[in-house]
Amino acid sequence: MNVEVLDLEYRDTPHTIAAFLVSAGRGPVLVETGPASTLPALERRLKEHGVTVGDVRHVLVTHIHLDHAGAAGWWAARGAQVYVHGRGAPHLIDPSRLVASATRIYGDRMDMLWGTVTPAPAERVTVVEDGDAIEVEGLRFTALDTPGHARHHHVYRLEDIAFTGDAAGIRIPGSGWIDLPAPPPEFDLEVWKQTLARLRAEKLTAIYRTHFGPSTEVSAELDRVEALLDETVETIGALEARKLERPAMLAAYREWVAEQARADGAGEDTIRTYEIANPRDMSVDGVIRYLNRRER
Repeated sequence: MNVEVLDLEYRDTPHTIAAFLVSAGRGPVLVETGPASTLPALERRLKEHGVTVGDVRHVLVTHIHLDHAGAAGWWAARGAQVYVHGRGAPHLIDPSRLVASATRIYGDRMDMLWGTVTPAPAERVTVVEDGDAIEVEGLRFTALDTPGHARHHHVYRLEDIAFTGDAAGIRIPGSGWIDLPAPPPEFDLEVWKQTLARLRAEKLTAIYRTHFGPSTEVSAELDRVEALLDETVETIGALEARKLERPAMLAAYREWVAEQARADGAGEDTIRTYEIANPRDMSVDGVIRYLNRRER
């Protein structure tokens, strides 16, 4: 088995979004598609490994957020079978609500950030549920239902490794800092902790993060994500309790994250890469929504 990390150079920045080319001597399997805006980079990376678009017949996406699966419809329209969580499948077949929601956030930056999100033909979308095995091209992936970041999230186990999407947080090469993507509307601290416990129980030797790349420090890093869950919710909750205006709250949270990242060895360029991969306003909004829901 061979796993290649494909750097999609999102927003012309290395190490922000990865896709993974997996093979076992037969045809290639793609895990994650990235957004449609990075398709030219993805095609270049595939070509470097001797793979054409037509060679890819199976695509797995961990969840339907645009940075992970924004190009899934493009691949499906070209004949690939796309495997996705049951909660996410309808939004790949008809992405209109997904696009409308993102447009409310990103406005006229939609095309620049994400490109054109196209519908996937229904017959090219395979619903995968918890524990299902996906046996393709001599490989056997097992889907693990792993909510907390999103309810439509799977981690895909392959032998003793796993492709974790956002479930194990974000770690940019060159830094020890692990960042927490906590977007609305589905971020849930308690549920995410259950996901981390499940991943620990899998006894994995390596994880592959979409943001960004492999790590063999699995147990220690899952512990750090769990600690960060509490720290992030506590920090944003304290900022909200101060009744700060939104710009001041975002600035304070941004600086708190930067301080933590610097302490873990991140330079200023790496900190900027973290924010491209994980915009701070999304986590502030996601945590506040979670806190309000918990209070109700």
